[in-house]
Amino acid sequence: MSGPRKPSKRFDYRRLRAMLVKEFAQIVRDPSTFLVALALPLLLLFMFGYGISLDMTGTRLAVVMEDSSAPALGLSQSYRASPYFKVDVLRDRAEARRQMIGGKIKGVVVIPQDFGRQVHEGHMPTIQIVTDGSEPNTAQFVASEAQGVFQTWAAAEPFADAPKPPSIEISTRFWYNPGLKSRFFLVPGAIAIVMTIVGTLLTALVVAREWERGTMEAIMATPITMVEFIASKIVPYYFLALASMTVCVAIAVTIFGLPFRGSLVALYVIASAFLMPGLGLGLFVSSATKNQFVASQIGLIASFLPTFLLSGFLYEIPSMPVWIQAITYIIPARYLIPSLQTLFLTGDVWSLFLPNIAMMLLFGFVYFFLSFRVTKRSLDT
Repeated sequence: MSGPRKPSKRFDYRRLRAMLVKEFAQIVRDPSTFLVALALPLLLLFMFGYGISLDMTGTRLAVVMEDSSAPALGLSQSYRASPYFKVDVLRDRAEARRQMIGGKIKGVVVIPQDFGRQVHEGHMPTIQIVTDGSEPNTAQFVASEAQGVFQTWAAAEPFADAPKPPSIEISTRFWYNPGLKSRFFLVPGAIAIVMTIVGTLLTALVVAREWERGTMEAIMATPITMVEFIASKIVPYYFLALASMTVCVAIAVTIFGLPFRGSLVALYVIASAFLMPGLGLGLFVSSATKNQFVASQIGLIASFLPTFLLSGFLYEIPSMPVWIQAITYIIPARYLIPSLQTLFLTGDVWSLFLPNIAMMLLFGFVYFFLSFRVTKRSLDT
């Protein structure tokens, strides 16, 4: 009895085409593939676009009115008119304290009893601002914005002891995202997470599926080369991931109102470069584990969590500890998210894109090299 056929050393397009047809047919027959590639990305995109916001608008604030003079009412109205606060007017500090302890409000502005008298005498009045320090970022925002509203109100009053305006006028201008909308940088990050999940999770199942269904033995009996086998597992999911990314970008622009100032060429070049490490990691995990459940769990842990936590998507990398910052350099999404954000908000900045593309391709080469090393053409372990 003759043993398994030795693999051909020559690349054959017909064999590759046959394997591609088989893989595309498998994708069409498997509803879970479309669920992961289309339904899950849309769910994540809408969740990050609508469910997560870093914009501090509508923060609950209590204004304690211990004075009912016209200046006090004017200051209270200034807080009500601020888009950053949703104001509850109270008369008792104790009630404001109880609401803060209960988590109903995030800050308290106390307008004291002699507020109107100080204003009528031409003196700069004082107020008390109390914030909930259990949430430091929110507390700092409430304190600064509450102080800003007071200073804006005071600037319109002719106080004798008011500080003189500076001789140099400072005009603040925000580039690229003038409205400071967090959605404009969260949604590109969400697209990066979608590409990570689709690229890694789906390919983490392809080789393991062949082993579990017993079809890997039949494939090993054919003269297919390792390059043809790897390519047949990568190409279909590459195009599937690009299609998913395209749908997400279209939704980001049309529904979420993101600007897209770059070019489609840059978008697909950057996406293709990122898919190399994403697909390579999934294929490596699938070949190494030979079990779909284990491969999917490892794929999520090795791709989704680092992308979510260590790529700069939600937490700025410079604010992390130094040793954590060092770890982020081996996270491919670290190089994708700034490129996508720049592409949407600024345009084609190839001086930024090219180093990031080079790093993503380097990671892709490493993962594909490991995939070739662990993918066996024999039943020996």
